[in-house]
Amino acid sequence: MTDAAESTFLIRPAIEVDRPRLISLINAAFAVETFLEGTRTDEERLAAMMRTGTVLATEDADGQLLGCIYIEAHERQGYMGQLAVDPAHQGKGLARLLIAAAEERLRGQGFSSVKITVLNTRPELLPIYRHFGFVETGTEEARLSRPVKPGVECHFIVMMKQL
Repeated sequence: MTDAAESTFLIRPAIEVDRPRLISLINAAFAVETFLEGTRTDEERLAAMMRTGTVLATEDADGQLLGCIYIEAHERQGYMGQLAVDPAHQGKGLARLLIAAAEERLRGQGFSSVKITVLNTRPELLPIYRHFGFVETGTEEARLSRPVKPGVECHFIVMMKQL
């Protein structure tokens, strides 16, 4: 596969039948989070997210699911999270395409800013999100869907971007 900018991808809202593939993709992308117990998502958690917000999925011309991002209305701003790209396709520009699509959709919903939260245990993500125009604005308590392994302290680093 070539760089994402040189290829054609479909980015669309995920639907119910996408859930098994999304669960597999998300869990593979977040497998690096060894400081947490269990998997990143499952049928129940993903179904709840899809009721609350929108999961945007990207697939290639063959219908292979390559990535996703979650968006929702969060207080007075847009929120995006759970950006996941298939590990075999990371580093090829798909995250940039997903973030741009999420921002466009949130802008279309009338939001002028977007919030993300990054676990402090994932400091390698901060420069990536800074590159996309996000800036740190504070911290907040981590509300996690799975337990943290003993001895690990987690909190969210809040980042914002004007749309």
